[in-house]
Amino acid sequence: MSELDLQIPSAYDPFAESNAEDSDAGSKDYVHIRIQQRNGRKSLTTVQGLKKEYSYNKILKDLKKEFCCNGTVVQDAELGQVIQLQGDQRKNVSTFLTQRIQNGALGNWS
Repeated sequence: MSELDLQIPSAYDPFAESNAEDSDAGSKDYVHIRIQQRNGRKSLTTVQGLKKEYSYNKILKDLKKEFCCNGTVVQDAELGQVIQLQGDQRKNVSTFLTQRIQNGALGNWS
């Protein structure tokens, strides 16, 4: 036998940690802010992944008033409720939501 036969590694499962029951991988809730290109320069900003206990219509009302744009709440079969805003509002929405979370002003969205 050569030395190579003795150094064969045992089976290693790289995903064993993520399959463990006590692992909290994937338990974080993310808010996805995306842009969808329409015709030419026209675009839509979509916001999904907000908690279900929030009133999406109240959030939409605050976003529309803050950014002077139109928007709607769309019910999707796979994704649930999705907020759509006109224009590229990605930076505006992300700073708006992070400021609201830091200030604790989410109570009026319930």
